[in-house]
Amino acid sequence: MQGWRCETLTGVNDLRWGPLPQTEPGPGQVRVKVAAASLNFPDLLIVEGKYQFRPELPFVPGSEYAGVVEAVGEGVAHLSAGDRVACAGHGGFGTHALVEARQAVPLPPAIDFKDAAAFLFTYGTSLHALMDRGALKAGETVLVLGAAGGVGSAAVQIAKAAGAKVIAAASTPEKCAFCRTLGADETIDYGREDLRAALKALTGGRGPDVIYDPVGGALAEPAFRSIAWRGRYLVVGFAGGAIPALPWNLALLKGAAVVGVFWGDFLKREPKVAQADIRQLFTWYAEGKVKPAIDTVLPMSQVRDAYARMGSRQVLGKVVLVNAG
Repeated sequence: MQGWRCETLTGVNDLRWGPLPQTEPGPGQVRVKVAAASLNFPDLLIVEGKYQFRPELPFVPGSEYAGVVEAVGEGVAHLSAGDRVACAGHGGFGTHALVEARQAVPLPPAIDFKDAAAFLFTYGTSLHALMDRGALKAGETVLVLGAAGGVGSAAVQIAKAAGAKVIAAASTPEKCAFCRTLGADETIDYGREDLRAALKALTGGRGPDVIYDPVGGALAEPAFRSIAWRGRYLVVGFAGGAIPALPWNLALLKGAAVVGVFWGDFLKREPKVAQADIRQLFTWYAEGKVKPAIDTVLPMSQVRDAYARMGSRQVLGKVVLVNAG
Protein backbone atom coordinates (compact mmCIF):
# COMPACT_ATOMS: atom_id res chain seq x y z
CA MET A 1 0.00 0.00 0.00
CA GLN A 2 1.25 3.44 -0.96
CA GLY A 3 -0.24 6.90 -1.01
CA TRP A 4 0.21 10.65 -0.92
CA ARG A 5 0.58 11.50 2.79
CA CYS A 6 -0.41 14.91 4.14
CA GLU A 7 1.76 15.41 7.24
CA THR A 8 1.48 19.20 7.57
CA LEU A 9 -1.35 21.51 6.50
CA THR A 10 1.00 23.55 4.33
CA GLY A 11 -0.28 22.77 0.86
CA VAL A 12 0.14 20.49 -2.10
CA ASN A 13 3.90 20.82 -2.46
CA ASP A 14 4.42 19.19 0.94
CA LEU A 15 2.47 16.02 0.10
CA ARG A 16 4.80 13.00 0.15
CA TRP A 17 4.37 9.71 -1.72
CA GLY A 18 5.35 6.70 0.33
CA PRO A 19 4.42 3.35 1.88
CA LEU A 20 1.34 2.99 4.07
CA PRO A 21 0.75 0.28 6.68
CA GLN A 22 -1.13 -2.77 5.35
CA THR A 23 -4.14 -2.20 7.58
CA GLU A 24 -6.97 -4.68 7.89
CA PRO A 25 -10.47 -3.18 7.91
CA GLY A 26 -12.08 -2.77 11.30
CA PRO A 27 -15.75 -3.24 12.13
CA GLY A 28 -17.93 -1.53 9.54
CA GLN A 29 -15.00 -0.85 7.19
CA VAL A 30 -13.72 -2.16 3.86
CA ARG A 31 -10.31 -1.95 2.21
CA VAL A 32 -10.46 -0.86 -1.43
CA LYS A 33 -7.84 -1.19 -4.13
CA VAL A 34 -8.12 2.20 -5.79
CA ALA A 35 -8.43 2.22 -9.58
CA ALA A 36 -9.20 5.92 -10.05
CA ALA A 37 -9.75 9.03 -7.94
CA SER A 38 -10.97 12.51 -8.82
CA LEU A 39 -10.07 15.91 -7.48
CA ASN A 40 -12.63 18.18 -5.81
CA PHE A 41 -12.17 21.73 -4.58
CA PRO A 42 -12.33 20.64 -0.90
CA ASP A 43 -9.28 18.44 -1.61
CA LEU A 44 -7.36 21.63 -2.31
CA LEU A 45 -8.61 23.37 0.84
CA ILE A 46 -8.10 20.43 3.17
CA VAL A 47 -4.34 20.12 2.62
CA GLU A 48 -4.04 23.85 3.34
CA GLY A 49 -6.01 23.62 6.59
CA LYS A 50 -8.81 25.78 5.15
CA TYR A 51 -11.65 23.27 5.04
CA GLN A 52 -14.47 23.23 7.62
CA PHE A 53 -12.92 20.29 9.42
CA ARG A 54 -9.36 19.05 9.75
CA PRO A 55 -8.54 15.33 9.68
CA GLU A 56 -6.05 14.03 12.18
CA LEU A 57 -2.53 14.14 10.74
CA PRO A 58 -1.12 12.35 8.88
CA PHE A 59 -3.82 11.44 6.36
CA VAL A 60 -4.14 10.57 2.68
CA PRO A 61 -6.32 13.11 0.82
CA GLY A 62 -8.70 12.24 -1.99
CA SER A 63 -12.40 12.33 -1.13
CA GLU A 64 -13.89 10.62 -4.21
CA TYR A 65 -12.60 7.40 -5.74
CA ALA A 66 -13.51 4.01 -7.17
CA GLY A 67 -11.99 0.55 -7.15
CA VAL A 68 -12.39 -3.04 -5.99
CA VAL A 69 -13.08 -4.25 -2.46
CA GLU A 70 -10.14 -6.35 -1.22
CA ALA A 71 -11.20 -7.06 2.38
CA VAL A 72 -14.33 -6.61 4.47
CA GLY A 73 -14.55 -5.85 8.19
CA GLU A 74 -16.88 -7.33 10.76
CA GLY A 75 -20.53 -6.41 10.41
CA VAL A 76 -20.43 -5.43 6.73
CA ALA A 77 -23.25 -7.22 4.92
CA HIS A 78 -23.81 -5.32 1.67
CA LEU A 79 -20.26 -5.67 0.28
CA SER A 80 -17.92 -8.58 -0.45
CA ALA A 81 -14.35 -8.95 -1.67
CA GLY A 82 -14.26 -8.44 -5.42
CA ASP A 83 -17.13 -5.92 -5.55
CA ARG A 84 -16.63 -2.82 -7.68
CA VAL A 85 -17.42 0.29 -5.62
CA ALA A 86 -17.45 4.07 -5.64
CA CYS A 87 -16.39 5.71 -2.37
CA ALA A 88 -16.65 9.03 -0.58
CA GLY A 89 -14.09 9.55 2.18
CA HIS A 90 -10.40 10.22 2.69
CA GLY A 91 -7.69 8.06 1.20
CA GLY A 92 -8.34 8.14 -2.55
CA PHE A 93 -4.92 9.45 -3.55
CA GLY A 94 -3.14 6.15 -3.07
CA THR A 95 -3.11 2.54 -4.17
CA HIS A 96 -5.47 1.38 -1.40
CA ALA A 97 -7.87 3.00 1.04
CA LEU A 98 -9.76 2.09 4.19
CA VAL A 99 -13.30 3.45 4.07
CA GLU A 100 -16.44 3.17 6.15
CA ALA A 101 -18.68 0.64 4.39
CA ARG A 102 -21.63 3.05 4.45
CA GLN A 103 -19.54 5.36 2.26
CA ALA A 104 -18.86 2.68 -0.39
CA VAL A 105 -21.54 2.06 -3.00
CA PRO A 106 -21.68 -0.99 -5.29
CA LEU A 107 -21.33 -0.01 -8.94
CA PRO A 108 -23.58 -1.14 -11.77
CA PRO A 109 -21.70 -2.92 -14.58
CA ALA A 110 -22.25 -0.08 -17.07
CA ILE A 111 -20.14 2.51 -15.25
CA ASP A 112 -16.35 2.41 -15.61
CA PHE A 113 -13.90 3.37 -12.88
CA LYS A 114 -13.02 6.79 -14.33
CA ASP A 115 -16.65 7.88 -14.45
CA ALA A 116 -17.34 6.27 -11.07
CA ALA A 117 -14.43 8.17 -9.50
CA ALA A 118 -15.99 11.45 -10.64
CA PHE A 119 -19.56 10.57 -9.72
CA LEU A 120 -20.48 9.87 -6.12
CA PHE A 121 -19.37 13.04 -4.30
CA THR A 122 -20.09 15.42 -7.16
CA TYR A 123 -23.44 14.13 -8.33
CA GLY A 124 -24.51 13.14 -4.84
CA THR A 125 -23.91 16.71 -3.65
CA SER A 126 -25.81 18.22 -6.56
CA LEU A 127 -28.83 15.91 -6.33
CA HIS A 128 -29.07 16.41 -2.56
CA ALA A 129 -28.78 20.18 -3.08
CA LEU A 130 -31.30 20.60 -5.88
CA MET A 131 -33.92 17.99 -5.08
CA ASP A 132 -33.74 17.51 -1.31
CA ARG A 133 -32.64 20.89 0.00
CA GLY A 134 -33.90 23.00 -2.92
CA ALA A 135 -37.18 21.13 -3.58
CA LEU A 136 -36.71 21.76 -7.30
CA LYS A 137 -39.79 21.20 -9.45
CA ALA A 138 -40.08 20.61 -13.18
CA GLY A 139 -40.55 23.89 -15.02
CA GLU A 140 -38.68 26.02 -12.48
CA THR A 141 -35.60 28.02 -13.38
CA VAL A 142 -32.22 27.16 -11.85
CA LEU A 143 -29.14 29.38 -11.86
CA VAL A 144 -25.91 27.39 -11.49
CA LEU A 145 -22.87 29.46 -10.53
CA GLY A 146 -19.45 28.02 -11.33
CA ALA A 147 -21.29 25.80 -13.79
CA ALA A 148 -18.21 24.53 -15.63
CA GLY A 149 -16.61 22.99 -12.53
CA GLY A 150 -17.09 19.57 -10.98
CA VAL A 151 -20.23 20.06 -8.90
CA GLY A 152 -21.49 22.80 -11.22
CA SER A 153 -21.40 20.61 -14.30
CA ALA A 154 -23.21 17.87 -12.35
CA ALA A 155 -25.84 20.38 -11.21
CA VAL A 156 -26.53 21.46 -14.81
CA GLN A 157 -27.18 17.86 -15.87
CA ILE A 158 -29.28 16.99 -12.81
CA ALA A 159 -31.45 20.10 -13.10
CA LYS A 160 -32.12 19.27 -16.76
CA ALA A 161 -32.93 15.66 -15.88
CA ALA A 162 -35.44 17.00 -13.33
CA GLY A 163 -37.17 19.11 -16.01
CA ALA A 164 -35.90 22.55 -15.01
CA LYS A 165 -34.76 25.44 -17.17
CA VAL A 166 -31.04 25.91 -16.53
CA ILE A 167 -29.04 29.13 -16.66
CA ALA A 168 -25.35 28.27 -16.38
CA ALA A 169 -23.02 31.03 -15.21
CA ALA A 170 -19.26 30.75 -15.74
CA SER A 171 -16.23 33.00 -16.03
CA THR A 172 -15.21 32.65 -19.70
CA PRO A 173 -16.84 32.18 -23.13
CA GLU A 174 -15.15 28.76 -23.40
CA LYS A 175 -16.69 27.62 -20.12
CA CYS A 176 -20.11 28.90 -21.19
CA ALA A 177 -19.85 26.97 -24.46
CA PHE A 178 -18.93 23.85 -22.47
CA CYS A 179 -22.02 24.32 -20.28
CA ARG A 180 -24.24 24.31 -23.37
CA THR A 181 -22.84 20.90 -24.30
CA LEU A 182 -24.07 19.71 -20.88
CA GLY A 183 -27.61 20.87 -21.64
CA ALA A 184 -27.74 24.42 -20.26
CA ASP A 185 -30.58 26.42 -21.82
CA GLU A 186 -28.87 29.79 -21.34
CA THR A 187 -25.44 30.95 -20.21
CA ILE A 188 -24.01 34.03 -18.53
CA ASP A 189 -20.33 34.93 -18.83
CA TYR A 190 -19.90 36.75 -15.53
CA GLY A 191 -16.33 37.59 -16.48
CA ARG A 192 -17.78 39.98 -19.07
CA GLU A 193 -21.49 40.42 -18.29
CA ASP A 194 -23.32 42.02 -15.39
CA LEU A 195 -24.89 39.07 -13.57
CA ARG A 196 -28.01 40.89 -12.35
CA ALA A 197 -28.75 42.52 -15.71
CA ALA A 198 -28.30 39.22 -17.54
CA LEU A 199 -30.58 37.36 -15.11
CA LYS A 200 -33.25 40.04 -15.42
CA ALA A 201 -33.17 39.74 -19.21
CA LEU A 202 -33.19 35.93 -19.25
CA THR A 203 -36.04 35.56 -16.72
CA GLY A 204 -38.25 38.46 -17.76
CA GLY A 205 -37.41 40.19 -14.49
CA ARG A 206 -38.71 37.34 -12.35
CA GLY A 207 -35.37 35.84 -11.33
CA PRO A 208 -34.35 32.20 -10.80
CA ASP A 209 -36.35 29.96 -8.47
CA VAL A 210 -33.28 28.08 -7.27
CA ILE A 211 -29.68 29.32 -7.12
CA TYR A 212 -26.95 26.68 -6.81
CA ASP A 213 -23.83 28.38 -5.45
CA PRO A 214 -20.54 26.51 -4.98
CA VAL A 215 -18.59 29.76 -5.50
CA GLY A 216 -19.56 32.34 -2.88
CA GLY A 217 -17.41 35.46 -2.89
CA ALA A 218 -18.49 38.53 -4.84
CA LEU A 219 -21.11 36.67 -6.89
CA ALA A 220 -23.34 35.80 -3.96
CA GLU A 221 -24.98 39.15 -3.30
CA PRO A 222 -25.90 40.06 -6.90
CA ALA A 223 -27.21 36.54 -7.42
CA PHE A 224 -29.31 36.68 -4.24
CA ARG A 225 -30.65 40.12 -5.16
CA SER A 226 -31.95 38.54 -8.38
CA ILE A 227 -33.75 35.56 -6.80
CA ALA A 228 -37.44 34.98 -7.48
CA TRP A 229 -40.18 35.25 -4.85
CA ARG A 230 -40.01 32.15 -2.60
CA GLY A 231 -36.64 31.34 -4.14
CA ARG A 232 -34.13 28.94 -2.58
CA TYR A 233 -30.46 29.91 -2.38
CA LEU A 234 -28.29 26.79 -1.99
CA VAL A 235 -25.00 27.34 -0.16
CA VAL A 236 -22.79 24.57 -1.56
CA GLY A 237 -19.25 25.91 -1.12
CA PHE A 238 -16.83 28.79 -1.43
CA ALA A 239 -14.58 28.13 -4.41
CA GLY A 240 -14.32 31.90 -4.89
CA GLY A 241 -12.36 32.06 -1.65
CA ALA A 242 -14.40 34.47 0.45
CA ILE A 243 -17.43 33.53 2.55
CA PRO A 244 -20.04 36.18 1.67
CA ALA A 245 -21.96 38.26 4.22
CA LEU A 246 -25.44 38.66 2.73
CA PRO A 247 -27.82 41.46 3.77
CA TRP A 248 -30.58 39.47 5.52
CA ASN A 249 -33.29 41.94 4.50
CA LEU A 250 -33.00 40.45 1.01
CA ALA A 251 -34.36 37.14 2.29
CA LEU A 252 -37.24 39.01 3.94
CA LEU A 253 -38.13 41.06 0.86
CA LYS A 254 -38.15 38.04 -1.47
CA GLY A 255 -39.65 35.52 0.95
CA ALA A 256 -36.52 33.56 0.08
CA ALA A 257 -34.67 30.79 1.89
CA VAL A 258 -30.92 30.41 2.36
CA VAL A 259 -30.28 26.67 2.54
CA GLY A 260 -27.07 24.94 3.59
CA VAL A 261 -25.85 21.87 1.69
CA PHE A 262 -23.37 19.45 3.33
CA TRP A 263 -23.55 16.14 1.51
CA GLY A 264 -20.84 14.46 3.58
CA ASP A 265 -22.87 14.71 6.79
CA PHE A 266 -26.10 13.95 4.92
CA LEU A 267 -24.55 10.66 3.81
CA LYS A 268 -23.77 9.77 7.43
CA ARG A 269 -26.95 11.07 9.07
CA GLU A 270 -29.54 10.01 6.48
CA PRO A 271 -28.01 6.97 4.75
CA LYS A 272 -31.29 5.53 3.48
CA VAL A 273 -32.25 8.77 1.72
CA ALA A 274 -28.71 9.13 0.37
CA GLN A 275 -28.78 5.58 -1.00
CA ALA A 276 -32.09 6.31 -2.75
CA ASP A 277 -30.49 9.40 -4.32
CA ILE A 278 -27.58 7.32 -5.56
CA ARG A 279 -29.91 4.74 -7.11
CA GLN A 280 -31.67 7.58 -8.93
CA LEU A 281 -28.34 8.86 -10.22
CA PHE A 282 -27.33 5.43 -11.51
CA THR A 283 -30.69 5.18 -13.30
CA TRP A 284 -30.12 8.54 -14.96
CA TYR A 285 -26.58 7.48 -15.87
CA ALA A 286 -27.89 4.33 -17.57
CA GLU A 287 -30.44 6.47 -19.43
CA GLY A 288 -27.72 8.86 -20.63
CA LYS A 289 -29.13 11.83 -18.72
CA VAL A 290 -26.04 12.36 -16.56
CA LYS A 291 -22.39 11.56 -17.22
CA PRO A 292 -19.28 13.04 -15.62
CA ALA A 293 -17.44 15.51 -17.80
CA ILE A 294 -13.79 14.53 -17.47
CA ASP A 295 -11.34 17.30 -18.28
CA THR A 296 -8.04 15.46 -17.80
CA VAL A 297 -6.83 11.97 -16.82
CA LEU A 298 -3.42 11.75 -15.15
CA PRO A 299 -1.44 8.97 -13.46
CA MET A 300 -1.64 8.97 -9.65
CA SER A 301 2.02 10.00 -9.53
CA GLN A 302 1.08 13.41 -10.99
CA VAL A 303 -1.15 14.54 -8.14
CA ARG A 304 0.64 17.90 -7.93
CA ASP A 305 -0.08 18.55 -11.61
CA ALA A 306 -3.74 17.73 -10.96
CA TYR A 307 -3.88 20.21 -8.08
CA ALA A 308 -2.13 22.85 -10.20
CA ARG A 309 -4.69 22.43 -12.99
CA MET A 310 -7.54 22.82 -10.52
CA GLY A 311 -5.88 25.83 -8.93
CA SER A 312 -5.61 27.49 -12.36
CA ARG A 313 -9.43 27.43 -12.58
CA GLN A 314 -9.28 26.17 -16.16
CA VAL A 315 -10.84 22.77 -15.47
CA LEU A 316 -13.97 21.88 -17.43
CA GLY A 317 -15.60 19.20 -15.31
CA LYS A 318 -13.28 16.89 -13.36
CA VAL A 319 -9.61 15.89 -13.17
CA VAL A 320 -9.16 12.14 -12.64
CA LEU A 321 -6.07 10.30 -11.34
CA VAL A 322 -5.57 6.62 -12.19
CA ASN A 323 -3.41 3.82 -10.81
CA ALA A 324 -1.60 1.51 -13.21
CA GLY A 325 -3.16 -1.93 -13.57
